[in-house]
Amino acid sequence: MVLLSFKAGLRACEIAGLDWSMVTDASGRIANVIDIGRHIAKMGSGRRIPCHALLLKALRRLHAEQQKPRLGPVCRSERGGALTAKSVVNWFAEQYAQLGFEGCSSHSGRRTMITMAARAISKVGGSLRDVQELAGHRAITTTERYIVGDRDAQRRLIGLI
Repeated sequence: MVLLSFKAGLRACEIAGLDWSMVTDASGRIANVIDIGRHIAKMGSGRRIPCHALLLKALRRLHAEQQKPRLGPVCRSERGGALTAKSVVNWFAEQYAQLGFEGCSSHSGRRTMITMAARAISKVGGSLRDVQELAGHRAITTTERYIVGDRDAQRRLIGLI
């Protein structure tokens, strides 16, 4: 769940609703993209997210551990059923509390991923529109609210001008 948050930027409701059919290809192998279905996305903003190498490796291992299902929840409760968005939120809160982290939530990974993507997008020839689409935001102004500025980067940027 941590990698789904930090490396794919998924919301708690998307982590809870993620099904093996959204991460496997037609042959039943873990795909290189995650297809977030409209039915689990906020405001029906389904999207395709390229799968980060670390997340891909973890999904392959989990898929094998669960006997390579084609359907069913990726993240399961202790009883083996689907999680709720609230249980995902509570799980993250518990993990962060155990680590002594204050002010963190299930959304922290998503915010981090969006900020990191925004900082790196120019290196791959993309734009903030690409970050917006990965985040599943309808408006670029929503994406902008996630992005934290970096004073050191701003100083280096001015030095290049």
